[in-house]
Amino acid sequence: MDQTKVSNQVNMSRLVFSTIATKSFLLPPSFSSFHLKIFKSSSSRVCRMASESSSSEASSSPSPSSAIDFLSLCHRLKSTKRAGWVKRDIRGPESIADHMYRMGLMALIASDAPGVNRDKCIKMAIVHDIAEAIVGDITPSDGVPKLEKSRREKEALDHMCKLLGGGPRAEEIHELWMEYEENSTTEAKVVKDFDKIEMILQALEYENEQDKDLEEFFQSTAGKFQTDLGKAWASEIASRRKKQD
Repeated sequence: MDQTKVSNQVNMSRLVFSTIATKSFLLPPSFSSFHLKIFKSSSSRVCRMASESSSSEASSSPSPSSAIDFLSLCHRLKSTKRAGWVKRDIRGPESIADHMYRMGLMALIASDAPGVNRDKCIKMAIVHDIAEAIVGDITPSDGVPKLEKSRREKEALDHMCKLLGGGPRAEEIHELWMEYEENSTTEAKVVKDFDKIEMILQALEYENEQDKDLEEFFQSTAGKFQTDLGKAWASEIASRRKKQD
């Protein structure tokens, strides 16, 4: 890697951390001080890796060090609870990783559809919320504008891809995340529907298990499904909920 690229990578990592740190007073409650500590630590690792990477090309697979640094940061997806459930006082609420895992299963078992790449849907499902390892689970009730939320998550994603060392794996994660964010392909529309399906299925389960009324989650997704598959699964969940009333 030439010295200019190394310098640019170091400077970008420092800029991202500086930006998020400066705006930390605007971050939602789900973004704890520990999130910021984790990001600062991983930012330092990015700088170190960039400075030491003169012997490897950007196109190579992640080094063991880069892979473990990346996976360690992703641990936050397992330990961070979904903010919507926390705010509704759900006992033992699911984590961000729980949510993404069942979405991956949805993509795995879904019927084949013309023009839909199922493997891509599985991959997209397990990376679509990956930036929340840094920014936390920002919900509409946090009052963060949609564009600002997207900007913060994009900065976090860029940082995570640099932490992974760049190369084809990082590029794939970045492309999948952007495709989902922009809702630009059939696969993105399918996975967007899975995101809503997983939420209302989880809401139904919490209603049954904890005697809660979570109608607002069903209302927030009503009429917003983009695919026949999403509409069919949402209808099935609504039907089961109605029978239990």
